[in-house]
Amino acid sequence: MKSHTCNTLSVNQPERNEPPFDPSLLVHFRQRISANLIKKVNERRVEKMRETIPKPPEKKKDSDAKNESTNQGKLIIDATCAPADISYPTDLGLLNKARIHTEKIIDILYKSLKVKINKKPRTYRKIARKDYLAVAKQRRPLRNKKIQAFKKQLQYIKRNLAHIEQLIESGATLQSMTKKQYKTLLVLTEVYRQQLWLFENKKQSISDSWGKFKPTAHPSHCQRKSRETCRVWSKTISELQ
Repeated sequence: MKSHTCNTLSVNQPERNEPPFDPSLLVHFRQRISANLIKKVNERRVEKMRETIPKPPEKKKDSDAKNESTNQGKLIIDATCAPADISYPTDLGLLNKARIHTEKIIDILYKSLKVKINKKPRTYRKIARKDYLAVAKQRRPLRNKKIQAFKKQLQYIKRNLAHIEQLIESGATLQSMTKKQYKTLLVLTEVYRQQLWLFENKKQSISDSWGKFKPTAHPSHCQRKSRETCRVWSKTISELQ
């Protein structure tokens, strides 16, 4: 009976196109919402958002941070692509190595003459290194700059070899040097002679590159270019260190 009456009532009620309430009623609701109520609603929303966001990790104490080691270096996963810090042998690099060895020999010979000679011979090693790095660090240096740097290194080696001769004449004995250091001195003089000849004659190869001193190669290699000569000489100098 109840369902029947409800159906009859719903059927008997006429349809209305009028709005259920006056639009001005929303204004009364808005006036009842105060600023304090809006503030409370915003605070509630902020609290809900903070609950959903994960908390950041707590900062460790200074003592714990000191004990832990920091990450250093690089990790290469692909072993097929490994960097190789191998410098390409060049004439300029060869002269730079020769200059460094002449400076070491001067230091060794001067130790035995500290009492006789008050002033140590000047080698200008810092300036020579700057001149070398100014060109060696460039990816594609100009030809004129390479020639100037090459000439400067030859002049530094010439000065150092003259200082070595002066120290020997002053009384420095070769006994203070080891066999490797003495052999290195012979190699340096031969390298300077060959590189000076190439520079003065503006050539890239020399016919008697292994004529006087042949430490690592067969004489049949004497017709190779200066790059191959430079490669073998640099290898020889590195082995004599």
